[in-house]
Amino acid sequence: MYILGISCFYHDSAAALLKDGLVIAAAEEERFSRQKHDSGYPQHAINFCLQTAGISAADLDYVVFYEKPMLKFERIFKTNLAAFPHSWRTFGEAMIAWLGDKLWVKAQIQEKVGVPADKILFADHHASHAASAFFASPFKEAAVLTIDGVGEWTTTAKGIATADWDGSGQNTLVLSEEQRFPHSLGLLYSAFTAYLGFRVNNGEYKVMGMSPYGEPNHMDKLEKIFKLYDDGSFWLDMDYFSFHYSHTRTYSDKFIKLFGPPRVHSDNFYTAKTNPEVNPHDPQVQQNQYYADIAASIQRVTEEAIIKMLR
Repeated sequence: MYILGISCFYHDSAAALLKDGLVIAAAEEERFSRQKHDSGYPQHAINFCLQTAGISAADLDYVVFYEKPMLKFERIFKTNLAAFPHSWRTFGEAMIAWLGDKLWVKAQIQEKVGVPADKILFADHHASHAASAFFASPFKEAAVLTIDGVGEWTTTAKGIATADWDGSGQNTLVLSEEQRFPHSLGLLYSAFTAYLGFRVNNGEYKVMGMSPYGEPNHMDKLEKIFKLYDDGSFWLDMDYFSFHYSHTRTYSDKFIKLFGPPRVHSDNFYTAKTNPEVNPHDPQVQQNQYYADIAASIQRVTEEAIIKMLR
């Protein structure tokens, strides 16, 4: 059995091909298009997978898209209406994008891959994350935790997975607990990514890299916007964020009043730790140290939240 998996129209489009449950080819579209984080339809990646296997689209048993577009559209529609009038500009842009293209994924796959509608399936976003992690592991059974920005509605999911490696059982994946949008650990981290002068869905690793040069001494401020409970669940004070109604900014003016002006992306980053030869009393050094301390604080909060979820 051949199953083609497709992910696209958000960031880092990709395709993967399975034969009898084993991955035999996978590729990101950016490797062929040379466009970083290419979000377009992954035609080159699909062609690569089929050519690697030596098959054509006619040999595919199923094509699976990585999430459920109708549920995602429902979330975007409802959250934009709830945030009106703040969301008026974003709402119009979202409706044009979704009604013009993104809702019709099934028709696009039919046309571009060349398979009938009954061979096209849609997986849950977080189930896709969980499956890609667990079924590529050597474990027969494991607890599974997925954390990201947001899928259809889910932002965090927990569950149990089992694998039939020897033919004596069956493959199962049950996600039994979830946290829902807008309360998202991933979007919290992305808000600080933007605040610290980096691009969302691209520069989060830079925040993690900045954090060792600071101290987590702004935990009191983080506690005003993020509440972590003993069971690992959490709550965001949405007055400090704008990602639920804006495509251009992830944090609100209230966030800026609490944390101060955001870092300018083009500014050089150096502190007394990164460059011991600089004057520690230089205003730029002190400002950079503040941003490093913010990075250390959000990193600490993120790690504490994940550890509580795992326990």
